[in-house]
Amino acid sequence: MTTLIQSNEIKDRLEMKKKPMVVITGPTAVGKTALSLQMAKAVNGEIISADSMQVYRMMDIGTAKIKPEEMQGIPHHLIDVLDPKEEFNVVTFQAMAKRALEDIYQKGKIPIIAGGTGFYIQSILYDILFENTEVSDYRMELTEYYEQHGAHELHQRLKDIDEVSYREIHENNVKRVIRALEFYHDTGYPISQHNKEQRSKESPYQFVYFVLNDDRTILYDRIEKRIELMLEQGLVEEVKSLLDYGCTPDMISMQGLGYKEMISYLKGECSLEDAVYILKRDTRHFAKRQLTWFRREPDVIWINRPEYASEEEMLFFMYKCMRDKGIITD
Repeated sequence: MTTLIQSNEIKDRLEMKKKPMVVITGPTAVGKTALSLQMAKAVNGEIISADSMQVYRMMDIGTAKIKPEEMQGIPHHLIDVLDPKEEFNVVTFQAMAKRALEDIYQKGKIPIIAGGTGFYIQSILYDILFENTEVSDYRMELTEYYEQHGAHELHQRLKDIDEVSYREIHENNVKRVIRALEFYHDTGYPISQHNKEQRSKESPYQFVYFVLNDDRTILYDRIEKRIELMLEQGLVEEVKSLLDYGCTPDMISMQGLGYKEMISYLKGECSLEDAVYILKRDTRHFAKRQLTWFRREPDVIWINRPEYASEEEMLFFMYKCMRDKGIITD
């Protein structure tokens, strides 16, 4: 696919009521970064990262962050913009992404949302409204309960009030568990119902939503090889430097895969071999949860690699989908 969409052509289409947007997502290690680069070059686009960890500076190896020299001149937004001691969540992401979108549209280009954090993508795609994020007394009470009783007992409190959230939110995702409990306490109805209502909103964008996938055996092999490469590149040293910088295990940045496991190793809580085993296992589980999330999403177009004879054939199909959606016109 060699066609390049010119800026003036895109500017004409930006006069439409709904502005164009491309989403490229999928499980970790499936190849989203390379594909988004090819798409950006083909449609004169810029990339907005929908990754919960690549936003942080100093965290390059464990996040498999794209290097500046690998960007091929394509502007990337929401990468290397926060200190690892800063908090980053879906509300922060949404605000930053909206600013990036405005910048891209002003240039007459097409934004490509690329990354594997489904909730972040959803927050932009459907312009989800979020509640007040100020720390409440009840949130502090729940945090204290977690510290005293642990993640499992906190998670059990969801079972009777929000069965959907209880099933969907992993007990180790303490922040989301607390938010679901807090939402029910404040409103009297489940956050899962609120999220369902928000997802049913009509998107303000003319979008095409691609989910890249691969054979599970191939995907898991890619995950294992990526982790091995991270270790060769100095993952342990990167985590140690973050701890020396003043990052602590309770910080959001240190909760990411690769970081929490290496922290356990550096603290002497487990061997390096055990830490790597847990990291590989949990990353496979994470990829599975990502796929479960995307299967629930409406309007997605699945791009299963084994079904295409070549990258060119796959891109041609994606290009056709974009044309059918009115995002491109040639």
